[in-house]
Amino acid sequence: MSLSTSLWQKHWILERNSILLLIGILIVIAFGGLVEVVPLFYLRSTIETAPGMRPYTPLELAGRNIYVSEGCYLCHSQMIRALRDEVERYGHYSLAAESQYDHPFQWGSKRNGPDLARVGGKYSDDWHRDHLQDPRSVVPGSIMPAYPWLFTTDLDYSHIAEDLKVQATLGVPYSDDMIANAIADLRTQASPEAPNAADLAKRYPQAQARDFDGNPTRITEADALIAYLQMLGTLVDFKLYDDKANIR
Repeated sequence: MSLSTSLWQKHWILERNSILLLIGILIVIAFGGLVEVVPLFYLRSTIETAPGMRPYTPLELAGRNIYVSEGCYLCHSQMIRALRDEVERYGHYSLAAESQYDHPFQWGSKRNGPDLARVGGKYSDDWHRDHLQDPRSVVPGSIMPAYPWLFTTDLDYSHIAEDLKVQATLGVPYSDDMIANAIADLRTQASPEAPNAADLAKRYPQAQARDFDGNPTRITEADALIAYLQMLGTLVDFKLYDDKANIR
């Protein structure tokens, strides 16, 4: 009798005895649980702090809502795994802290297009405008559909303060001041002159204020979406980040 046949016959014991099969399942589950739980005892917090992280600005939050509503997450993940090929292509692996204000998070499980966790600042606003209006004009092999209506649809931000209130209820640290100035901050960030940029930067450090869609006479959905994309991955300075700081 061969070794493979012998092992197969031993496996029949589990196939024919439900009690032994149940015990085997419990042992496997217990081992898997330990593998997941034990490493947490070496961390001070399961969600580590990362200097620079802040809630989304009202314009970025509106852009994120458009990103979700248009289904961008179906083809683009926002989670760089700690694998050499991903780190070399996309940058530092994603931190839990970078998703702490996401409801829901945008990690994703499939990539028809590249990961966007570090796309902020990688391309110019002009590139993003061309990419959204005609993806193949900048990426010839792209299978992404065009989104020209984003540039002709005015952004409805009348409810943005309520959006911030909902996020605050979910645990995002939006202050009363942030909520009260939500509409003003959104207009400021989308303005080419940004008259109140100092106040915006005080509430949202590193917020980029400018005309994003190429049309300074109106605030469109493209303004919001590009503002969101240009922020992704730019808040944490990985030159200063200490990846050992959260270990006991």
